[in-house]
Amino acid sequence: MAADVAAAASGHEFRERMLFTHRGLSGPAILQISSYWEPGTSVRIDLLPRVDILAEQIARRGERTETKTIVAAHLPKRLTDLWFKRNVQSRPVATASDRELERLAGALHNWEILPRGIEGYEKAEVTAGGVDTDDLSAKTLEVRAVRGLHFIGEVVDVTGHLGGFNFQWAWASGHAAGKAL
Repeated sequence: MAADVAAAASGHEFRERMLFTHRGLSGPAILQISSYWEPGTSVRIDLLPRVDILAEQIARRGERTETKTIVAAHLPKRLTDLWFKRNVQSRPVATASDRELERLAGALHNWEILPRGIEGYEKAEVTAGGVDTDDLSAKTLEVRAVRGLHFIGEVVDVTGHLGGFNFQWAWASGHAAGKAL
């Protein structure tokens, strides 16, 4: 089951897929938010951004269904099993208090993680920085202080979201610089 999560940090949020790896979290949502994450700060992840899990559990109070079973309808089984093992004990939704259901929903919608760091430049898929665009001609990408020197693509401090935007910038900047020569 593949579903989007909402990853948020530093006032930005991305709703895309997330991947659990043997080294930590990855996937488009994590790669996107990593451009805005500041070391020492947390990342908030909503595991069910399109589901009002509290309302769903309350609506099923008349059933003998376990809280875990309701959550498992929206998340992969292994994730659901681990989530309940580490966070809350599953119980029949009919016997769970409002407070317990609110705590469960809050944990699923507001999972806060404090990243320990990054894997380093060798493994980076997202980087930032480069030649300042203020130092370049917007039309030709020529360095204002050094005639004949042009910078294009990822070496320039221009960052796009995932999905081909960085490729488009590389091609467009290369075209602009090439036309100027």
